Amino acid sequence: MTRPYKALSTEQPLSTRPSWRRLAQTLVGAVLAASTLATQAAEWPDRPIRLIVPFPTGGATDVISRLIAESASKALNTSIIVDNRTGAGGTIGSAEVARSKADGYTLLFSTSSTHAIAPHLYKSLPYDAEKDFTPIAHLGDAASVLLVNPSVPAQTLPELIEYARAHPDELNYASSGNGTIVHLGTEAFLNQANIVMSHVPYRGTGQAINDMLGGSIHVLLDAIPTGMPYVNSGQLRALGVTGQQRSPLAPDLPTFQESGLPGYESVTWFGLYAPAGLPDEIRDKAYAAFSHAIQDPKVRERLQTLGVDQPRSTSREEFISLVREDSARWQGLIKLTGIQIQ
Repeated sequence: MTRPYKALSTEQPLSTRPSWRRLAQTLVGAVLAASTLATQAAEWPDRPIRLIVPFPTGGATDVISRLIAESASKALNTSIIVDNRTGAGGTIGSAEVARSKADGYTLLFSTSSTHAIAPHLYKSLPYDAEKDFTPIAHLGDAASVLLVNPSVPAQTLPELIEYARAHPDELNYASSGNGTIVHLGTEAFLNQANIVMSHVPYRGTGQAINDMLGGSIHVLLDAIPTGMPYVNSGQLRALGVTGQQRSPLAPDLPTFQESGLPGYESVTWFGLYAPAGLPDEIRDKAYAAFSHAIQDPKVRERLQTLGVDQPRSTSREEFISLVREDSARWQGLIKLTGIQIQ
C-alpha cells in the first residue's frame, strides 16, 4: 500500500517550515569561504611567517632551524621569524602550533622528540602528534657519537660491552635529561648489548661533558660536532656513531651496526609541520621552499659541519612513513624500560 502524499500546509507554523532563505545563505557562505581560502592559498605568503622552534636559543636545533629558514625565506620572498617557545621537551611550542590557525603563517620546526618520542613518554600530551598537524617536509638527520672517559679500558665498542658485562653497575652514563633522545638512545644500546650502567641525567650535555672530563662520568652519547673536538685533543675517546652510515665528521669511526649491534640506530630527525587542515596549495609551496633550502650548496655545507646529513626521505609520504616507524621503535623501548614523564 502506497503512502498518500501530504502537501505542506500553508497553515503550518513558521517555526516548523523549512527556511529556504537560511539554507541559501548557508550555501552562499560556504562558497564564499571556499573562495576566500583559495585566494589566500594563491597569495600565500603575503606577510611574514612565524617558525616556532620548541627548543632554546643557541642550541643545535635552533641554529639548524635558523640556517634553513633564512634560505627558505628567499625562496618564498618573505621573512621567516624564528620564535623559540621552549619547555617540556619541546611539547609546549608544538602544542602552540597545534592550536594555531592553519593558514601557513605558523609553522613548526620539529624533531624526533616532539613527534616520535613525546607521544609515548608523557602521560598527558596537549596534542595528537598525527591528527593535530600537517606534515610538510623532512629536513635532515643528526647522529651521535659514543664517548668514553680514558679511564675506561675500552678501545672499541665490543670491548666496552665486554668490560661492562664483567663489571656490572661499575660504569655510569650521562644524558641531557630524562626522556631525551640521548637518554633513550643509550638505553636502547644497553638493552641490545645486554649490559647495565647507571643513568646520571643533566639539563644538557655541556655540564655532562665537564664532569666527564673530570672523570666522574664514564659514557656519553653526544652530538658529533661538539664531541669530536675533545676526542681530537685526546681528552676523550670515541668508539662509534649511531647512524646507519659513517659520519663525514668522523669517517674512521664505525657505526654501532658495524660494531656488532645489527639494526641499532639513534638519530634525531628534523622536520617541518603546520597545524592540521593546511590547504594543499600552501603545503606544496612550503615543501618546495624548504626542500630547495636544504639543497642549497652553502646551506648543505654548513649543515654538514653541524652534523646534519641530507634527509633519507624526499617526499611528504616518505616523511610520514619515517616518523611512524621511528615512533613505533621508541614506543617499544619506552614500554620495555618503563621510562615515563608525568
